[in-house]
Amino acid sequence: MNRLTAAAIAALTSLSLASGALAQTKTLTIGVLEDNSGLYADATGAGSTLATQMAVEDSGLLQKGWKIHVISADHQNKADIASGIARQWFDVENANVIVGLGNSSVALAVNQIAREKNKVALVTSGGTSDLTGSACSPNTVHWTYDTYALAKSTGTAVTKSGGKTWFFITADYAFGAALERDTTTAVEKAGGRVIGSVRHPLNSSGFSSYLLQALSSHADVVAFADAGRDATNAIKQAAEFGLTKSNQKIAALLMFLPDVKALGLGVAQGLNLTTTFYWDLNDQTRAFSARFAKRMNGVVPTMPQAGTYAGTLHYLKAAVAFDGNLGDGAAVVAKMKQIPTDDPLFGKGEIRVDGRAIHPVYLFQVKTPAESKSAWDLYKLVATTPGDEAFRPLNEGGCPLVGKR
Repeated sequence: MNRLTAAAIAALTSLSLASGALAQTKTLTIGVLEDNSGLYADATGAGSTLATQMAVEDSGLLQKGWKIHVISADHQNKADIASGIARQWFDVENANVIVGLGNSSVALAVNQIAREKNKVALVTSGGTSDLTGSACSPNTVHWTYDTYALAKSTGTAVTKSGGKTWFFITADYAFGAALERDTTTAVEKAGGRVIGSVRHPLNSSGFSSYLLQALSSHADVVAFADAGRDATNAIKQAAEFGLTKSNQKIAALLMFLPDVKALGLGVAQGLNLTTTFYWDLNDQTRAFSARFAKRMNGVVPTMPQAGTYAGTLHYLKAAVAFDGNLGDGAAVVAKMKQIPTDDPLFGKGEIRVDGRAIHPVYLFQVKTPAESKSAWDLYKLVATTPGDEAFRPLNEGGCPLVGKR
């Protein structure tokens, strides 16, 4: 072999090795799209971005040479703003998956865009059960909770404890409508009935007219089908109106941990609420929460933030199977459904064909001031519902994907 030939072979070998190294570099981008400044910011916001970053770190992929970018933005609880950001991320930033999506109107909008672009929507904060019903998509996974599970747990428990007639004060957007609808179904199945309802705009400050209607209805239960600061404002004003001291019960259909802390145990004590995660549930949740709190100025994770961590971690497990080639979002979601879920916050479970992540659901009661031993020691466990009983049966949601397996 002459020198020229040897040199040429060496150069080609070097180029081949370099090309192989480049090909082995696996890159993906995760977009965290949440309410970073509005009424759900404490429950999602910066904490959801941190949870996503922690999932990336805990996945072990960075140590294996993967380049994973986490980007974030504020959807301001507006579906049109969220849609514009999602398209920008998918088309320009080359985002592979968008996680979070608190606010059901936002989640439904991005759900459709992810399908159109064949990307992945991982809804870990939005609640409408339509995401695994009429609006289900092969590109979407719905983690953490939904309106059906909230309704079944709280609605059934309160009705069976004597709350036979219900009046709803409902947030006037997709989440509120779905929560009222699903709770009505649960109440009626438990032998109760709804005798009235009223709707309020998102991000309301005054609830006096709605509370007067609730009082005059003489319903056994006044149910708040809202969340975040809307829920805390409504319940604070209900206490001021004397509703909490009347014979009427209050049903908080969705309250996040910061909401209860903002209310204070003096007002919130005794409330029953449903959640799929609580920081003090077991050794694993406590260990994660301690790590999270160190990076969040002592604040423990909420249910949506925990769901964002767990959902992102599972997405990354599926991504490994594609060796970094994540262009087919529907294929990635199909792999997520094939792999059993197993993480320290929600335990073992599965993702059904309709995109619903299945895990236990918990009914808690808010502690009294005397029972609480620390700043975030707010709940005591009342009941646990297994995932296969807590979420809507697969054949009842109307998801077009069911039966296509």
